[in-house]
Amino acid sequence: MSGTTAVTPLRHVTALRYVTPLREGGSLPGLMEADDLGTYVVKYHGAGQGAKVLVAEIVCGELARGLGLPVPELVTVELDPALGMSEPDQEVQELLRASPGLNLGMDFLPGALDLDPAAVRIEPQLAAQVLWFDALVGNVDRSWRNPNMLSWHGRPYLIDHGATLTFHHAWAGAQAWITRPYNATDHVLIGVGVDAGGPDVDAAAAELGPRLTAAALATAVAAVPDRWLEGEPGFTDPAAVRAAYVAQLLARRDAAAEWLPGVRAAVAARVAS
Repeated sequence: MSGTTAVTPLRHVTALRYVTPLREGGSLPGLMEADDLGTYVVKYHGAGQGAKVLVAEIVCGELARGLGLPVPELVTVELDPALGMSEPDQEVQELLRASPGLNLGMDFLPGALDLDPAAVRIEPQLAAQVLWFDALVGNVDRSWRNPNMLSWHGRPYLIDHGATLTFHHAWAGAQAWITRPYNATDHVLIGVGVDAGGPDVDAAAAELGPRLTAAALATAVAAVPDRWLEGEPGFTDPAAVRAAYVAQLLARRDAAAEWLPGVRAAVAARVAS
C-alpha cells in the first residue's frame, strides 16, 4: 500500500432518549433513540470488557461490510449519562455513568429475529463466506447456541463481533494468534447445504482472500476513534496501533494454510455425520 488511507469515520449521532436495556448479551447494551430519528443498540465503553470490544466491533463490522457481507450500520453515539436517570435498574445507571461521551451504536432492526438456518434459507455461498470470515477474525461467538445473526425482512445480518481479534488483549503474544486453528464444529452455518457438500470454504477463500488487501484493512481500522486506541502499551500513538491491526490481519490471511484445513475438516465431518 502506498500513500495514506483517507479516514472515513463512522456517522456520529447524539442519543436523545434511553428506551430500554437489552438483556440478551453479557454487556447489557441499551436501546436508544438519537437525534437523526434513528434507533440504535448502544454498547458502552464503560462496560466490563472495555473499549477493546468496541474496537473489535468496528474493525470486523466494517471489514465484513467492505467484503460485501451484510452488517447493520454502525455509528458512534454521544451519550449523556443523565438519559438513564429514570431507569430503575442500578446496574444500568452505573453502566451509563461509567460511559459518558463516545460509545458505539448499531442500527436497530425492528422485528428482527435470531436467525435459524433450519427456518430461513441461507445461500451456501454466503454461509461459506461467513464461515471463512469468522475463521479469519477468530470469532468464537457465532454458534448454534448463540448465532449472532439476525433475520430481517428475509435477509440475514451479522451482528456482535466483540469476541473477535482476541490478540489485542495481549499484544505481546499476538504472533501466536496468526496461525491459531479455528474450531468451526459448532458454527451456526456449518450445516448449510450439507446435502451438496456443505459450505465451500475454499471457494470463499479464493473469492474474499484477494479482496482482503492492506487498503481494505486500513479503511476498516480507520473507522475506530482515536480515543479508543490511545495509550495502548507498546505503541507510540493510534496510528501505530492501526498499523499493527492491519499487519496482524494480513499475516492471518497469508497463514490460511495453517487454519483453513481445520475448517475444511469440520465441514467434511458434518457432511459425513
